[in-house]
Amino acid sequence: MSDMLRAPAEVKYAEELDWLESVDTGPKPFSWRLSPKMVRLFVLGSERADGLDREIAPKWFGDRSFVERSIVTLASDRGLLLIGDPGTGKSWLAELLSAAISRNSTLVVQGTAGTTEDHIKYSWNVSMVIAKGQSRASMIPSPIMTAMENGVIGRFEELTRSTSDVQDALISILSEKYVSIPELDDDNIVFAKPGFSIIATANSRDRGVNDLSSALKRRFNFIRIPVVTNKKSEAEIVRFRTEELLRRHNIELEVPPTLLDVLLQSFADLRAASAAAGSDDERLESALSTAEQIGVLEDAILHSNFFGARTLTSATLASSLVGSLARRSPEDLAILNKYWHGVVEPRSKEHSGEWTGFLEGGRQAIATLS
Repeated sequence: MSDMLRAPAEVKYAEELDWLESVDTGPKPFSWRLSPKMVRLFVLGSERADGLDREIAPKWFGDRSFVERSIVTLASDRGLLLIGDPGTGKSWLAELLSAAISRNSTLVVQGTAGTTEDHIKYSWNVSMVIAKGQSRASMIPSPIMTAMENGVIGRFEELTRSTSDVQDALISILSEKYVSIPELDDDNIVFAKPGFSIIATANSRDRGVNDLSSALKRRFNFIRIPVVTNKKSEAEIVRFRTEELLRRHNIELEVPPTLLDVLLQSFADLRAASAAAGSDDERLESALSTAEQIGVLEDAILHSNFFGARTLTSATLASSLVGSLARRSPEDLAILNKYWHGVVEPRSKEHSGEWTGFLEGGRQAIATLS
């Protein structure tokens, strides 16, 4: 794992998955490596009532019903579509589910304007075709076709960013559960084995880019993942990801709880202001997601470690927040400047403490970028 910049979930948590599989006595659908109950335990973590001999730490923080509905969908013949704003953990949930069910979360197609049918079906090894002609040996299966042949989970990221032709090609796969290969005379159909399913993700902010057809919608069960607004849950997510970051970089740096409170409160304030804004020019371009909070904190930690006194300060956190969220100039800078004068400054006078340094750090960052 030390040779990987980012290990997939089935590698990162291999020991835990092995242990869960060894004690799993529940019924397993098709070719699943874990029973539905153990899949849920792996994703959400264990509780005392589960009666396990070891604790399983939670890896995704969200409503339990979302995970259970996702698992039930994957045990059926329908595909699973996770939809929500950027940074709500859709892809991470898809990866965890694939790792627990199939022990392979890497059969992924990334949806873009350049994604073609070949990316979800198959292509050809040109040199082999020239030398020996078209055959199954000279065919290059897509990640989705590989998932079909092995009876495991395939993933499709950012489904609504791919064109309608690509989306339509999924309809036959999800309904007929096979892919025809008309170029071959024999052995020209790949049938999906039991256990095959597709987890797709879609960004709700991409609505209108390439809307899904009603035919494709019927092949998916939709689960909408909301933005986390509960401060306790959000704090757990940020803390979990921050601890991973510190371990990966071998950084010994403490994140004071008071600074985490400042970060959470700032994002809550900015979300409220965005919701109350009358036009897009009065809203930050950022989605203000939990993932962006983690990015702000990661930036501040790395800056403090490499260029600071190896101590995270509120001024550094403020500078990272402004630098991360000020994407448009002058619109975003004006919004942040209004927030700093109208909210952070009065709060600094009332509460002092970390808010004082946060006020000064933000002011300097805004002045530098203006």
